[in-house]
Amino acid sequence: KCRTGPMDIVFVIDSSRSVRPFEFETMRQFMMDIIGSLDVGPNATRVGVIQYSSQVQNIFSLKTFFTRTDMEKAINSIIPLAQGTMTGLAIQYAMNVAFTTQEGARPLHKKIPRIAIIVTDGRPQDRVTEVATQARNAGIEIYAVGIQRADMNSLRAMASPPLEEHVFLVESFELIQQFGKQFQDKLCGVDMCMTREHGCQHSCISIPGSFYCECNPGYRLNMDGKTCSFIDACADGRHGCQHQCVSARGSYSCHCRPGFHLNQDRRSCSMIDYCSFGNHSCQHECVSIPGGHYCRCRSGFTLQPDARSCRATDLCNGVDHGCEFKCMSTEGSYRCMCPEGQQLQADGKACTKCGAGHIDLVMVIDGSKSVRPQNFELVKQFVNGIVDLLEVSPHGTRVGLVQYSSRVRTEFPLNKYHSADEIKKAVMEMEYMEKGTMTGLALKHMVEHSFSELEGARPLSHNVPRIGLVFTDGRSQDDISEWARRAKESGIIMFAVGVGKAVEEELRAIASEPVDQHFSYSADFTTMNHLVENFKLNICPEEGKGVTEIRSPCECEALVQFQTNTVAILQSLTEKNILWARSLAQMTARLEDLEKQVAKKK
Repeated sequence: KCRTGPMDIVFVIDSSRSVRPFEFETMRQFMMDIIGSLDVGPNATRVGVIQYSSQVQNIFSLKTFFTRTDMEKAINSIIPLAQGTMTGLAIQYAMNVAFTTQEGARPLHKKIPRIAIIVTDGRPQDRVTEVATQARNAGIEIYAVGIQRADMNSLRAMASPPLEEHVFLVESFELIQQFGKQFQDKLCGVDMCMTREHGCQHSCISIPGSFYCECNPGYRLNMDGKTCSFIDACADGRHGCQHQCVSARGSYSCHCRPGFHLNQDRRSCSMIDYCSFGNHSCQHECVSIPGGHYCRCRSGFTLQPDARSCRATDLCNGVDHGCEFKCMSTEGSYRCMCPEGQQLQADGKACTKCGAGHIDLVMVIDGSKSVRPQNFELVKQFVNGIVDLLEVSPHGTRVGLVQYSSRVRTEFPLNKYHSADEIKKAVMEMEYMEKGTMTGLALKHMVEHSFSELEGARPLSHNVPRIGLVFTDGRSQDDISEWARRAKESGIIMFAVGVGKAVEEELRAIASEPVDQHFSYSADFTTMNHLVENFKLNICPEEGKGVTEIRSPCECEALVQFQTNTVAILQSLTEKNILWARSLAQMTARLEDLEKQVAKKK
């Protein structure tokens, strides 16, 4: 066996029609004899075979087989091409394909010899001189073996120098087996690592006529070409570790700082979520930090000394709120309240007994395909009927409109129009969306955008009521509970209006308390005008119906005062009548006693 070290050998075999079948068999045996003398393997000698005639065929590449048994099996299965003799084309293929790293050739910097053994029996039908020169310049050592009818000049044009060591002419195919044994000695040469003091610290690799030193995995060869140094894989900064890089032999591993864990990419780190363990006992929110966690309360609440429970912060008792009637604490804030029948003034503190109040009203209407175009026109009339109830102005009531289906679209925000006529015109010009019914998505849009100060909602500190009216004709295709709850928690008074196939359960989930006063339903679109009146009664509590209707809160207050005075007078008269009756009874009793005394004297 050859012990000179690894080589990359490619046999380039002529299978033109001039090579008769029994002659081709001797060429098979020649290749198998050479392979039999080699130490083949992925880290030893690699072998590839191509055959050519008028075209080139790859039998197996340098990366295909690593055992002699597999190689011999593949060689025995070769079917000759039996066409022309395009030797130059075969050399071109060997240079551009067979000896590439993609096909299994080791990189040039490893200094592993690249050897092409060309076996041919005739004269090439194409040019070989130029392509052979290119191949040799690319680092390929070419042995040219001619048999019987081969052209000596062509062999010399293909082979590497010195020609006396790389050009061979065998008189007949019968003699090629004997030549193969001589060629093995020429190919193997002398093991240079065994015959001289190489000085390699780790490993000596013998190549024909020379040797080179190689280092063990995890080490690199120093400039002297003999000694080796440990490779610090972290030093070049290309490791990609987010926190820490730890070198190992020829490799590295990434580590994370305490309180973090290594992700699946084995480079980045994520903070350990201690809250996810489920044992934090926080009443409101658990916040993970490196190495532990802490509890946090929602806005408007204060963390208690146990560092886990929360208590609502009563700002009404802690600040000078200035409310005329009543202060109501909310999460992280407060708002002023007025008695029933009275409304909060623009300063957010004083109460007014007369005149209409100011609100920020956003109507969210269903524009899904189930509504249908003709009914959508009725919906527009419904919206404008509500607008007619209001005193629209920049400092009075503001109105915004949102339409939704499978997506959500703001038709106009609260700060877009400043008169009822402008709003009603925009409503009539609104285009019907069609498609699905994503009521939950529409509620989310209303909470996050429609009632933002950016879109015209007045600050919460002004205590202008925020009213949301949702109009729908069917079941929502997404969940509504989360954003219906958030809307009410954010201080929006929610009204739900349903028509046709609207689901009562969803309407009640949307509506504010008391629910019966904040949701309405109509069987179809043509009979929903009464819903406007219902809405009017709920947002304008001073409005009433029938003979007992009192339109002005001032009239209501006068009536109450009249009733109170009347009751007081009647009560006073009753008390006087009782005293008079008692006096009369006493006088009657005394007269009876006098009558009895007079009778006795007679």
